[in-house]
Amino acid sequence: MSTPSPIHVIGGGLAGSEAAWQIARTGVPVILHEMRGVPGVKTDAHQTDGLAELVCSNSFRSDDWEYNAVGLLHAEMRRLDSVIMACGDAHQVPAGGALAVDREGFSAAVTARLEAHPLITVVREEIAGLPPADWDSVIVATGPLTSPALADAILELTGEESLSFFDAIAPIVHADTINFDIAWRQSRYDKGGPGGDAAAYVNCPMARDQYEAFIDALLSGPKTEFKAWENVPYFDGCLPIEVMAERGRETLRHGPMKPVGLTDPRNPTVKPHAIVQLRQDNALGTLFNMVGFQTKLKHGAQAEVFRMIPGLESAQFARLGGLHRNTFLNSPKLLDRQLRMKAMPRLRFAGQVTGVEGYVESAAMGLVTGRLAAAERLGAPIEVPPADTALGALVEHITGGHMDGAKFQPMNVNYGLLPPLEAPRIDEDGRRIPPRDRGRARKRLMSLRALASLDRWSGGGAARAAAQVVNP
Repeated sequence: MSTPSPIHVIGGGLAGSEAAWQIARTGVPVILHEMRGVPGVKTDAHQTDGLAELVCSNSFRSDDWEYNAVGLLHAEMRRLDSVIMACGDAHQVPAGGALAVDREGFSAAVTARLEAHPLITVVREEIAGLPPADWDSVIVATGPLTSPALADAILELTGEESLSFFDAIAPIVHADTINFDIAWRQSRYDKGGPGGDAAAYVNCPMARDQYEAFIDALLSGPKTEFKAWENVPYFDGCLPIEVMAERGRETLRHGPMKPVGLTDPRNPTVKPHAIVQLRQDNALGTLFNMVGFQTKLKHGAQAEVFRMIPGLESAQFARLGGLHRNTFLNSPKLLDRQLRMKAMPRLRFAGQVTGVEGYVESAAMGLVTGRLAAAERLGAPIEVPPADTALGALVEHITGGHMDGAKFQPMNVNYGLLPPLEAPRIDEDGRRIPPRDRGRARKRLMSLRALASLDRWSGGGAARAAAQVVNP
């Protein structure tokens, strides 16, 4: 039997890495093109040339498959042999109920697995413009930081205007500069995560006067501004803290600085007015990132303002926050159900550029496009996962699930994207479920339905043919 011709994947981020892995495991060769590593070529946010580099947070968010939609997405991807989830699990760091990873170890592991696979060839080059015409199957997984030449070529092909939004990066603090005479370790509500650690976060408490002074400093501090981008919106799931503060002085207390579910062990009877949390960022536990503290404060002001936080008065920063622009397609108009560009079907798209938001969601679209492209190459076409799965719900959203006439915007996975179910009134043991618990029970029911549906889809004839594993 002759070897199939290769599929080309452009972009070695989370989506591109996952797509390449899924293609290769079916026995189809793949060429992965990554511009990072080419002398003089870089992006606004990446710092290394490693595959699947995490440029913002190190968190894959909740790992609770029963009651959280992103946790459900984790579970679905694990069942489909996701390389991103496998390497994430292998390099997790304590994060309460979330799955957070050592970003350097994670990227190194993904890079090693892909480079070691006999059917994956990693080529360090920039694809400037549309891929060559003889590349008959291409996955564009260049992410929100697509090179200008390729982005312009795609926009010219589609006739669309660029759709963009701001994205921001949170600072990272050296752990040994945190003052643990003030700060303490505890996860919110003492909830343990994948690693079983119920004290995974560092908490810095604020009294009312400290909080008010901090808000004043945030609002008055010098900000990075981009006049050419002044009409570009922010993505609500990754707002800079200054933008949240501008929406109201109490906004941060009801967002990343909410003081609920935590007790200061040195003053257990007094509830802090606000709390700043830091989450472990590497396996050694030497670095912690400031949760929800994406910022556009100028670098010179960041250290001064953030050292106003009790416990961080002597903090040293391994990385300061920043701001960059993301770009995404008008996917409902431009892509078909197989995530192919209607104007040029040899091109598929994956990752954030399609209009999903978040690390796991981006990798999930790489997983889906990789399987679709491989199945097409093998002559065993498959449909996308069912709409009642988290994977299928994301595809549904980006290919037409939004309201007609509404402006298409990036979306994290959430239960609102899945077909609804009526909240159960009786549990599995025949006991009545209190009304306050029925919404939670409904989520679990939707998760169980999703996993059963995914198993049927992945076990189907054509899907099974497209998922035959070739061990490297």
